[in-house]
Amino acid sequence: MQNFKIISFYVFVNLRNIDLKAELIKKKCNENKIKGLIIIAEEGINGTLSGSEKSLDELMYFLTNEICLCQMNIKEAFSKIHAFSRLKVKIKKEIVTFGISEILPYNKTGQYIEPADWNDFISNDDTITIDTRNEYEVRIGSFKGALNPKTQSFSEFPKWWKKNKEKLKGKNIAMFCTGGIRCEKSTKFLLKDGVKNVYHLKGGILNYLKSQKDKNSLWQGECFVFDQRVSVDENLNKGKCILCHACREPLTPEDLENFKYEEGVSCPYCFYKTNDFKKNNFRERQKQIRLFFEKGEKHLKHF
Repeated sequence: MQNFKIISFYVFVNLRNIDLKAELIKKKCNENKIKGLIIIAEEGINGTLSGSEKSLDELMYFLTNEICLCQMNIKEAFSKIHAFSRLKVKIKKEIVTFGISEILPYNKTGQYIEPADWNDFISNDDTITIDTRNEYEVRIGSFKGALNPKTQSFSEFPKWWKKNKEKLKGKNIAMFCTGGIRCEKSTKFLLKDGVKNVYHLKGGILNYLKSQKDKNSLWQGECFVFDQRVSVDENLNKGKCILCHACREPLTPEDLENFKYEEGVSCPYCFYKTNDFKKNNFRERQKQIRLFFEKGEKHLKHF
């Protein structure tokens, strides 16, 4: 039995009094034992939460009718446990950091491609498919043939585009991300840069996987998610990846077989980035965590 619902949502809308709105949202979440992360800014709201289905439905009604006064983009899944260990409500300049203030996707963005049409569209020779997510996300899964900008953060994407746009000139540009929010800004950015044929996957990877019922999926690997599941498979069930608690990189089962992996201490992606002193500190921390579990106490993980 899956007792908890997980929702990812966002909306770009002009908000005022965001300090007050943040307090009201936090109060509502605490009253309903909802956990996760919500980011609120003057440009909108973005969040991923877990809780009972009833409590999350009530919260979304509250957000839609009293906070944002508009409909939201929502993806949902279910889990046997809370996907988060605590609640965070953050006030920021952007609900997804892009670093260019004039990119506000309230009106025209790229054209949506429905999940049912995505395979045919990106298989066209005139289409270039770009994964707008970060390197650590792309590494564990992406669409077949998609370009990987190898960015460490979304704010690096504009620089990558400026450097590579001449190579992609004259092509249809199709972009995708986890839930669709990053593409709202990246497609707007390309349109402002003069690119005419700009498209993005409606609802992102999560919507595609939910909608894909046949075996013709062009998705390969797992999809990174920003909660304690770490990744989901093609059926949106918890994937096989775990996090390295030294550097927060997602690790595949193959990574765990690498000699550079030591639980809570190092992995193939951070082994050479820390010295012996720091590794020994990590080992001591991992020892304390094991002691907590042995005593039957729950260790609070930082998500």
